[in-house]
Parts: sequence; C-alpha cells; structure tokens
Amino acid sequence: MEVIYFLIPLMILLGLVMVGILFWAARSGQYDDLEGPANRILMDDDDPLLPDRERRE
Repeated sequence: MEVIYFLIPLMILLGLVMVGILFWAARSGQYDDLEGPANRILMDDDDPLLPDRERRE
C-alpha cells in the first residue's frame, strides 16, 4: 500500500509533463500541415536529382 503513495504523484507528474509537451508541440507548429508530407511522397520527382550521365541512359 505504501507504493501507491509514490506512484500516484509520479503518474500525475508524468501526465503534466506529457500535456506540457503536447502544448509545446502544438504551439511550435508541429501540427500545422498534416497533408503536406503525404502529398510530397506521392508527387515525388527524382529526375532533377540525377546526374546528367545517368539521365541520358
């Protein structure tokens, strides 16, 4: 039973830290563009990155 007196404050502190990290991430712009990376994968164009020698082949 004594361990619960240690675990409850620890879990509350851990929860507050996680909420703080969530607010920090939202405020710093981590969730601004949710569809951009998915569209970038689909519209990927690698040809300009190839050297001229490989483009001719």
